[in-house]
Amino acid sequence: MRLCLWAFGLLVLGGDLLAGPVVAQTTGAPAATVGMTNTLSFTQDTVRVEVGETVRWKNTSVIVHTVTADPERATVDGSMRLPDGATPFHSGDLEPEATFEYTFETPGRYRYFCVPHEAAMRGVVIVGPVEEDGQGAYEKRGSTKKPHPEAGTSISQPQSVTR
Repeated sequence: MRLCLWAFGLLVLGGDLLAGPVVAQTTGAPAATVGMTNTLSFTQDTVRVEVGETVRWKNTSVIVHTVTADPERATVDGSMRLPDGATPFHSGDLEPEATFEYTFETPGRYRYFCVPHEAAMRGVVIVGPVEEDGQGAYEKRGSTKKPHPEAGTSISQPQSVTR
């Protein structure tokens, strides 16, 4: 009996070795999440992430939307832009409650849009530190604008200036 158990153990171990190493898959939280609304807008018009971080878009409306930064699909000038060397992306149709994630590997400013609502529904992802004030100040995370509580559009926050 011990010999059978020992042989079975070798068979199982040998099978695992032949199959190759087991790689743990991690599913960390995205650096930013952007919703899509019934009012044909993204819940944040600008988000900032670092190189290698992921943005998740979630269709929080009852309308089909896309997340697209692909010049082959753009029909309106200025609706999309990619940094040099960046790969175009397109989510395909996102039904209500569906999500799409994209990991940004190239630093720069990405302008994206929703294909069926391209004229109105656009957003920006800024990847890596970006000079904001022309004097070397960098903002690495968050958004410079906060979502409007009702319309899903963004409004600028007032800033005080001391002279």
